[in-house]
Amino acid sequence: MTDRPWFQDRRLHFAVGIEDTFVPQTRPGERALDEYELMQHDRFWEQDLRLAAESGASMLRWGIPWYRVNPAPGVWDWAWLDRVVDRLQEQGTELIADLIHYGTPLWLEGEFANPDYDLRVAEYGAAVAERYRGRIGHYTPANEPLLNTMYCGEFGHWPPYLTGDRGFVTVLRAITRGIARTQAAVAEQDPEADFVHVEASFRFAGDLAAHGALTEHLAHRAYVVQDLVMGRVGSEHPLVPYLLANGFSEADLQWAREHPAIPDVVGVNYYPQHSTELFEAGVELHGGPGALRPRRNDWTEGLKEVLVSFAKRYEKPVFLTETGFTGTVEERSAWLDASVAAVHELRADGVDVVGYTWWSLTDMVEWTYRYGDGEPMDYRLRMGLWALEADASGALERIRTPVADRFLALASSAERVRA
Repeated sequence: MTDRPWFQDRRLHFAVGIEDTFVPQTRPGERALDEYELMQHDRFWEQDLRLAAESGASMLRWGIPWYRVNPAPGVWDWAWLDRVVDRLQEQGTELIADLIHYGTPLWLEGEFANPDYDLRVAEYGAAVAERYRGRIGHYTPANEPLLNTMYCGEFGHWPPYLTGDRGFVTVLRAITRGIARTQAAVAEQDPEADFVHVEASFRFAGDLAAHGALTEHLAHRAYVVQDLVMGRVGSEHPLVPYLLANGFSEADLQWAREHPAIPDVVGVNYYPQHSTELFEAGVELHGGPGALRPRRNDWTEGLKEVLVSFAKRYEKPVFLTETGFTGTVEERSAWLDASVAAVHELRADGVDVVGYTWWSLTDMVEWTYRYGDGEPMDYRLRMGLWALEADASGALERIRTPVADRFLALASSAERVRA
């Protein structure tokens, strides 16, 4: 036995995630995105938690649906969350709880642009930590906050539907301040809790010189959330002029420096099919999710690069908090083997990679469901360890795939071998 925290015990911790996007607000032509409902996780959650344990994972990334547990200001409904936390404790699976996964409650007018967003999200974090003190040990204050900022503030894709640089900076200010306040509120209620910050990775390839100013800006922006929440944006930071020109004040920057939220572990999400944007000379650039730049699959080269870059920049243990592959069982298995091998190679080279997460436990529903009119399974992404297949009644059966068998073998091997 040891008193060292889990991220110092030298094991490679295997985790799975259950897709937990919550964007409940709608406008004409849109449908709510609640992946728990779409994947029927809210119906078959007990089975899914059992499958997470059967996968060999010792940890589970799982999101608390803020809009469900806090349906009105000052009103809390803990009934389902109590049962989930109880079950995870019974089966011995460590929960890494996402507090925010893209969405806010329906009652929070203006969502991330609400002037009190940071106070409301901290209130929510404190309420969770107070109720589950000593039972939820690991928190992610906000999942992929940069992507969250882009979709809600730059692209006008999700609430509050802001666009452009000023919209981006408006949401960035709110989300980063919310992370800082939330982490402080959770730590006050539960000093033993630890924090896994989770960010999407963004890489840029191709003819970068042809778009030099833009790609340089985007390269700095890939780290801006973590830089802000860790109090690292001083006057010399290359994005300060951009932030000040688009809504940050000097007082905002000073506040961020004086209220850092330091993670115990930095989580990095990487998908070989999506994480590398390709720039080409003479090709017009587009700025919204409906017209994304092409992607290039840089396989494990990209994975290694982003993990090393976050580890060096923040000098913290890093956790591959999401990876996966949308495709056949053979393609998923190939990526699983290659990515786990890459992580082991990094660890052998001295990079402090403490965990590996396959996303998602089951197939998930693509976000384009929000704008369509088909059934959820019309938008299925085949990326799970377990497949989702509708039976005659419409219930989504969980069908074990060979990818789950391979994940179990790799996770079991990691438990036996200490780096």
